[in-house]
Parts: sequence; C-alpha cells; structure tokens
Amino acid sequence: MEAVALRERLRAEALAMGFDVFGVAPVHADVRADYFRQWIADGMHGDMDWLAKNPERRTDATRVLPEARSIIVVGLNYYQPHPPAAYRIAKYALGADYHDVMLRRLKKLCGVMRTLGGDQKPYVDTGPVLEKPLAAEAGLGWQGKSTILLQRGFGTWLFLGVILTTLELEPSAKEAHRCGTCTRCLDACPTAAIVAPYQLDARRCLAYLTIEHDGPIPEEFRRPLGDRVFGCDECLDVCPWNRWAKATQEARFAPRALPDLRETLAWTDEQFVEHFRGTPVKRLGLRRWQRNALTVLGNTGTAADLPAIRSLLGHADPMVAEHAQWAERELVARS
Repeated sequence: MEAVALRERLRAEALAMGFDVFGVAPVHADVRADYFRQWIADGMHGDMDWLAKNPERRTDATRVLPEARSIIVVGLNYYQPHPPAAYRIAKYALGADYHDVMLRRLKKLCGVMRTLGGDQKPYVDTGPVLEKPLAAEAGLGWQGKSTILLQRGFGTWLFLGVILTTLELEPSAKEAHRCGTCTRCLDACPTAAIVAPYQLDARRCLAYLTIEHDGPIPEEFRRPLGDRVFGCDECLDVCPWNRWAKATQEARFAPRALPDLRETLAWTDEQFVEHFRGTPVKRLGLRRWQRNALTVLGNTGTAADLPAIRSLLGHADPMVAEHAQWAERELVARS
C-alpha cells in the first residue's frame, strides 16, 4: 500500500478506536533538539533527572528503533469543566489515569500495524520521545508560547500518544503557528514560570512543584499556589483557542469525587492509595499530597482547619512537618 493510502487507513483506524486527532511526522522530525539540550544544561528540568538521560535518544527516533521510518502521533481530548470544589486538581487528573486509557488503544493500533508489516514502539509520556514538538511536526497543532500544544479544534486539552514505526507513511501537513501577538499564558502564570515566549522554567511551574518535585515547595511559590492541590491549568485555561473546546467523550475521564482536604491530613498511606487508585494522583504518594494540602489550607483554610494542621506539626517526615508549621503561621496570621 502506498504511503498516503496507508496513512489514511491508519487514521481511520485510530479515529474508530476513539482517538480525536491523528498525524504522521517524518522520522527525522525537528524536535527543537538544540532548545531541549540548552534547557537541560540550564537546569530548567529541575528534579526530573530522567529527562537529562540519553538526550540523543529523545531527539533521534532511530536511536530507539533503528529501522523506524515514520512517527505517528495521536491525541485524545480530555476537556471538561472543573467540578465545584474547595480546591483544584488539574483537569487531566480528575478521572482515570490517561496512561492506561491511551496505551491500551495505542497497543491496539500497533496490532493493526503489525498486520500491515510494521514493527512498532508505542509511548504515552513514559518513553524517550518529545511528544509536543513531534505532535506539531505531525500536524496536530503548534506549540504555543506556554510550550503546550494548541489545536484548533480542541484547544489545549489533548493527551498525546506516540508510535515509532517501520512503516513508510506520508507525513501530514504541518499546522501554521497561530498565537500571533497573544501573551495571555505568560501574563496568567502565577509564578512567571513561562520566562519568555516558548520557554518554560519547570522549577517555577506549579504543576512541576506539586507533582514532580519531591522536596518542600519553595516559600516564594506557596502563596501563588492558592487552592491548587495537584497541578495547575492556568496557562491552559486562558488560551483563546479554548473557545472551541469540546467536552471529552471518554467516560473514564469523568471527575471522581474529591475528598475533604482537611480529612486527608489524617489519612494513612493505604487510605490515600485506595481513594486515588487508577488516577494520576495516586503516584504522588501521601506525603507529597499532605505537603500540597497543607499549603492550600495555609492559603484558603479557616480556624476550623487548625487542629488537623497542628496534628502534623510533629510529623516524622521533616517536609510535612515544615509545611504544617507554615500553614499554621499563615492561617493564624490571617485569622
């Protein structure tokens, strides 16, 4: 089957499986390798040491699959309004873990590709691939000034999956860059983590600090954290391209009930795992959840929260104890 027809056959298969967008990038796609290497050299990846390992594999697909001829990128819409709650969790983490949902479908698509003679390697955020620049090269959209992928039909709300394949597929037409003079994402960032257009310093990013970072949240970023206990959608929410955002059709992404934040401070590890099982929040672990929850209560809590906060002042983990002390000071001062 010739390259264009094969691409369109696989597009139809992907859409039938529930993916919302599909594209193909050339195997030697421009993934902004020089920017990525400099970003690592400048330490902007923070504690995410895995990003600094084997950068040549992340910037050259043939180092991962030597016989690769094409790169498929698919997107799955996850947008939904945030449910009413006393605190916020990033929209991507309100329901089922997207890794499981996406990877199951990617493997199914790989099965179709095997029948067509291809060898494949699928990835959902866990492999040596740079998903966002690859998605832009595959015509799914463009990387905005926040570095998030923007898509005309779904705005900022796409999960991305990548398949390296030995099949020869015609690359998709690239999308024009459509941010223009807009700077809403830069202006909205609570911690000025978007240090310049198209440049994100993860060390200042609330999503990084509440999810990937393993230590205490630096004091300068605690008040800006506001009511965000897991992640931050600020630069996504303000993007004008979201005026065309559509509610996800994936039922497993529907929000789960959010627990009372004060009550979670008394949870055991087992209670935390049981409540967040099957969601992206589970991998955070209880001690980091408590760190984040204490910071949020320090920002938004009332005197009724003080007993729960004070119960952690002598916590065995110094990070949790220090955040309890900070939350107590903030709340008492505000009262």
